[in-house]
Amino acid sequence: MANIKHHGAVSGVTGSCHQLFCDEHRSVLVDCGMFQGAEASHLEQGSLAIGFSLDHIEALVVTHCHIDHVGRIPYLLAAGFDKPIYSTQATAQLLPLVIEDAIKVDITRDHDLIEKVLSRLRSLLRPFPYDEWFDLESLDTRCCFRMAGHILGSAYVEFDIPEQEKGSTNHGRERVVFSGDLGAPYSPLLAEPAAPEQADCLVIGSTYGDKLHEGRKNRLLALKQIVERCFSNAGTVLIPAFSIGRTQELLYEIEDIIHHSNDDWQQVDVIVDSPLAAEFTEHYRSLKTLWDQEARQKVMEGRHPLAFEQLLTVDNHTDHLRVVSHLKQSGRPAIVIAASGMCAGGRIVNYLKALLDDPRTDLLFVGYQAEGTPGRDIQEYGPKGGYVELEGEKITIAAGVHSISGYSAHADQKDLVDFVKGMKRKPKEIRIVHGDDLAKRALQVKLQGLVPEAKVWIPKH
Repeated sequence: MANIKHHGAVSGVTGSCHQLFCDEHRSVLVDCGMFQGAEASHLEQGSLAIGFSLDHIEALVVTHCHIDHVGRIPYLLAAGFDKPIYSTQATAQLLPLVIEDAIKVDITRDHDLIEKVLSRLRSLLRPFPYDEWFDLESLDTRCCFRMAGHILGSAYVEFDIPEQEKGSTNHGRERVVFSGDLGAPYSPLLAEPAAPEQADCLVIGSTYGDKLHEGRKNRLLALKQIVERCFSNAGTVLIPAFSIGRTQELLYEIEDIIHHSNDDWQQVDVIVDSPLAAEFTEHYRSLKTLWDQEARQKVMEGRHPLAFEQLLTVDNHTDHLRVVSHLKQSGRPAIVIAASGMCAGGRIVNYLKALLDDPRTDLLFVGYQAEGTPGRDIQEYGPKGGYVELEGEKITIAAGVHSISGYSAHADQKDLVDFVKGMKRKPKEIRIVHGDDLAKRALQVKLQGLVPEAKVWIPKH
């Protein structure tokens, strides 16, 4: 069986970082993500340095550029890592933006220092297209990115490595697959992932390993109903969302509702209050070749799913504060999409502090809220009339609190099982990572039933 060490995403859903040994001594990292929420609480302030040896690590392979998969890259570089960083072409385009933002938020706003880090990052990046096998430098190992359908540029990764133990089905070689974050098959904009032909070992994420998402029609109806409440009560709909992926999917769906709806929808302001999200949206538009057929057809019909008339973007901090104040006082119906997706920081916090105690406000969660984050607290205590602590302040929750799981960019239990079911040659080993304990155990039961001859297990630190 493949020799893999896990340096994150084994006791929760964040901090993805896995070390795959290609021979007895040399290895590659798959992702190097930041811990978030309760999973970061055990880390002392300033102790985010890489906690494992970099000796004989010959490369970093990145599945996609969400912060829980790439957020520790600045610390990796600071520790002296100077090996190639492999990614898809779209991820290579987006990654410097994510890392720049992460440095500004967590490390420093020193422009010269940030530029040095980004320059070094760009010099190490090795972008490759999907479905093309390539050799990892200095290793007897090949690699291939396959479309994961999670966010733009996301991939699951196939490795072809020398056999670690006797008995592989690949004539002295082993096929090891890391799922990264697989997307739901009905996600807008992106094509759904297809299962690989084979795997000897599969490392699979399980964020929604115990859940089934709502269908696309149901989630569209739920979104429409929640927003239409603001037409009658002159309130604001707040949607915390990650800058890359979820924001663009929401804009795509909102444009579709507006296109088919009445005058009220034609007048509603749709505000993206995140310079980073606005920049990512520009990149999404420039990479239309990676969109699915439905999205490309809309463009051919003259529609603009990510640049429609009611869409407003807020750039600088002064304008941000002005919009928050205006919405608090004016009562003009509006939809606000702002980061962070788990309410743990970013501009969404100012909106929550200003509007969460107003019963006209609706707060809509469209993504996973990790334990220990303000988002999870609001989900739990909001319906009970409780409060949440934001930047040291106790904020009463009078707003309506809603969750639509169908907008998750993660595959649900059925999608994950179908991913394994679609393999012509099933794995002999399946490692379940990147999920809460209940999600991992539920997926373990399902996959063990599907592949009874395999070792299906949940790694620990």
